[in-house]
Amino acid sequence: MHTTGTPIIPGTASGSALVSNEPLSFWGGYDPLTGEIIDRRHPLSGEIAVGRVLCLPFSRGSSTTTAILLEAVRAGTAPAAIITTGIDSFFALASVVAGVMYGQEVPVIALDAADFARLRTGQQIEISASGSILVELREATP
Repeated sequence: MHTTGTPIIPGTASGSALVSNEPLSFWGGYDPLTGEIIDRRHPLSGEIAVGRVLCLPFSRGSSTTTAILLEAVRAGTAPAAIITTGIDSFFALASVVAGVMYGQEVPVIALDAADFARLRTGQQIEISASGSILVELREATP
């Protein structure tokens, strides 16, 4: 599958997809020391997002998501990129501030709902700075 999303925070990234249709609050839901999703009620609970392309429709909660994602960038435990279904200001703000403070932004791409629905955990994803997304459509494995 090849599609183009809207780059909210442009950048290049690649990695294995980690996909959920459920939003996630990073406050109490993401461990910035390990990159583990620790919200035990979330479908991705126990998964490690470090270096992966995290695909969530949007974040849940408040600006604390920004603080936790920023800390994960500092600690080297952030996802390689984030794909959403719309503009998520909390993810975007964390990425912009991480770029200023640490010289490392997390690309954030908005994808339309139909293409987002085709993403599966384990697929290999490559993101270009233009927002082009290449997804390997082989059998997905976790």
